[in-house]
Amino acid sequence: MRDSFHEQLIEDSAFLRTDRRLDTELVDKLTLQLNRIYPQVLSDKEATKFRNLDVPTSVRLGELLTHLQGKGDDACREFYRALHLHVEEVYYSLPTRLRLRDSLDPLTHPRVYHQRYVLNDRDPLFFLGCFSVAVGMALLYYYSEDKLTGGSRALGLAALGLKKKAQEVLIWYTEESLLK
Repeated sequence: MRDSFHEQLIEDSAFLRTDRRLDTELVDKLTLQLNRIYPQVLSDKEATKFRNLDVPTSVRLGELLTHLQGKGDDACREFYRALHLHVEEVYYSLPTRLRLRDSLDPLTHPRVYHQRYVLNDRDPLFFLGCFSVAVGMALLYYYSEDKLTGGSRALGLAALGLKKKAQEVLIWYTEESLLK
């Protein structure tokens, strides 16, 4: 059976107090989230106490966690929601989250091995070869267009499915080559 949020917060408190990713700004965001969205969890007076910048962030966070543990399971659940919303990487690195993720029964939940997709496992010479072929074809098309009349007509037909600016450029290019 899954632990209650209160028990999870007791277990995660030591980790949260020592995690350096929870800086002053994030503790303030969590406090404001709990105060504004869930005022039954944290009153205005309590939120002001936990947002006092004269007190070090680690002390404020420790007092906030202790206060939430005293409020009960609903307050702890709302803290986890706020933590997931604002600091997702900390949320997924909590000891209880790691334990829950690793405790999946391998018989009911087989491990999924993601295949690593490599976009290009070839060396730079392959890229240079493909690039030079593309440049060569473009130069061949550019310099041999005067001899081909069907190429410019194909450009005019290709302009049918394009946006207005590109269509104007291609039609202008086609008309210019027909006048030659």
